Amino acid sequence: MTHGTRHRPELDEAPRVLVVQHEDRVPLARWTDAPGLELVVIRPDRGDPVSGDRTGYAGLIVLGGTMAAWEDDVAPWLSATRDLLAGAVDDATPVLGICLGAQLLAMATGGTVVKGPHGPELGVVPITVLPHARDDRLLRRAGTTFPAPQGHHDAITDLPPGAVLLATSDAYPHQAFRLGQCAWGVQYHPEADHDTFADWMRGDAEALATTGRTPDSVMAEFDALETDLAAASAAHLEAFVDVVATTHERVATAHERAEQSTQTVGRP
Repeated sequence: MTHGTRHRPELDEAPRVLVVQHEDRVPLARWTDAPGLELVVIRPDRGDPVSGDRTGYAGLIVLGGTMAAWEDDVAPWLSATRDLLAGAVDDATPVLGICLGAQLLAMATGGTVVKGPHGPELGVVPITVLPHARDDRLLRRAGTTFPAPQGHHDAITDLPPGAVLLATSDAYPHQAFRLGQCAWGVQYHPEADHDTFADWMRGDAEALATTGRTPDSVMAEFDALETDLAAASAAHLEAFVDVVATTHERVATAHERAEQSTQTVGRP
């Protein structure tokens, strides 16, 4: 994992993926090491600029955060992040938005995000992949159902025009969606590991208490399901790596051909 420079893609390099991390508490966690990718993390909360220029990047991941997707006054970089997501969708750059990242993706492309009408969705939640989505490039390795860490207070209530709903939960139906062929939003957290999730649940202890749960009881469930959680996490990451690798090869090959063509034209 590296931090922030751009360059032209080369076929013999690992594809570079830009990662927008909004705060310390919501890191890549399980995905810090992503075999087959070079993850370039920017931290707009620490002053890194969010640019619409994705030159040299074969993919984009936008992580979660405690701010709402519309709270530009709290996190002034959110507007630029929405523009970044919309541009990536427009030019078919592979995108994965997680939790807040999924909500930003939805807002950026015409969907609606509001305070969760059924309250926060917290803990380890069963996710159901819809029958038509079981061959989806991101979800096809995850199985028909899988457990996923959840920690969101806001929700996507209307998907963007043209989006395909892929997965649901009992409380909130818009758990995973796809725009075009290679842009995905997931409301849950496939990247969350034990320590990261435990920190979130401690922060949501009051909300958990209203459902008769505690951070400790949630983490006991997390630990009991660790094998399945790790498998679902790996299934998502490996699938996204494959999508990015395919795009990287196509873009790098196009650059090489363009260079060769330019050199040929320039010869006397």
